[in-house]
Amino acid sequence: MKEQLEDLDKTDIKSLTYEELLKQIQDMGEKAFRADQIYHWLHVKLAAGFDEMTNISAAFREQCKERFSYTLLKAVRVQESGIDGTKKFLFDLGDGNFVESVFMPYHHGNSLCISSQAGCRMGCQFCASGIDGLSRNLLPSEMLEQIYRVESLTGERISNVVVMGTGEPLDNYDNLVRFIRLLSHKKGLHISQRNITVSTCGIVPGIRRLAEEELQITLAISLHAADDKKRQKLMPIAKVYSIGELMDAVRYYFDKTGRRITFEYSLVSGVNDTYEDAERLSRLVSGLNCHINLIPVNPVKERDFKRPKQTYVEGFKNKLEKNRINVTIRREMGADIDGACGQLRKRHLEEGKEGTHC
Repeated sequence: MKEQLEDLDKTDIKSLTYEELLKQIQDMGEKAFRADQIYHWLHVKLAAGFDEMTNISAAFREQCKERFSYTLLKAVRVQESGIDGTKKFLFDLGDGNFVESVFMPYHHGNSLCISSQAGCRMGCQFCASGIDGLSRNLLPSEMLEQIYRVESLTGERISNVVVMGTGEPLDNYDNLVRFIRLLSHKKGLHISQRNITVSTCGIVPGIRRLAEEELQITLAISLHAADDKKRQKLMPIAKVYSIGELMDAVRYYFDKTGRRITFEYSLVSGVNDTYEDAERLSRLVSGLNCHINLIPVNPVKERDFKRPKQTYVEGFKNKLEKNRINVTIRREMGADIDGACGQLRKRHLEEGKEGTHC
């Protein structure tokens, strides 16, 4: 606890841009090449601390320890699927908060789904992440660290990053954008922005602001219903921004970036999975350069939502295809481990509370 309080007065070195780090190092009386060395240790070699930076003098490493905090996440639980090799990591943030990351191996490369917040305040009805509300935002370093620790623990290179875990990324806007720029920086892991996907439940001002950032990421919109009344029952954010406002923002984003939009549509049995729902969805996205990702909902014990039968899922997809809509059914990964986003974190927290009772 004492170390954590001391760190609050220090600069979070892993969240600094290269230019910011360079200035800090020069302010300490060191030459510019030291910044290159340190940045490389931080973002390429994925060092677990200053002591691993062996081409830097011990005296300067001590100066860095006094000036900077060093974010390092600890994996407290790892679940591995016996079906497809998916791994779900639960990371300790060091302040009583925990976040999940999901490693998914594909033939074309490894993907990692990361969290942007500890908890979430959006309250989407089918999601376990927001049941207990928002604890806090993640720093850019904490988002990066999910990638860095998974690469270190698995020995595998991450080629695609999806900000689709716990939290609403656009509710942590500034840290999100800084994270994207750090992750794609040529002196760091240099993951192409085209291989980074950000998923939002539909914060309209954030979408419009993101359109101005000159990023080449993929924007994924959690839609889940094609009319306001039904969407409001599933997603509280829909009471703030109508579907009309959301679609205007989406078109603005496409006009500014030229990047195809992804719409995520969680299919919930008896709620949004009818042919009429598919027809409304087709009309809503008609003429837009987009892709629909159908997601049969993962049951959450706190909710009574059920996933549709596979025949309904296929029928929904076929209806969209007949209307010339680009659509796929998300391939299920890690079906034999905690499926819904936030379930592993929630279970760990519940077990922790139970362990405090005498």
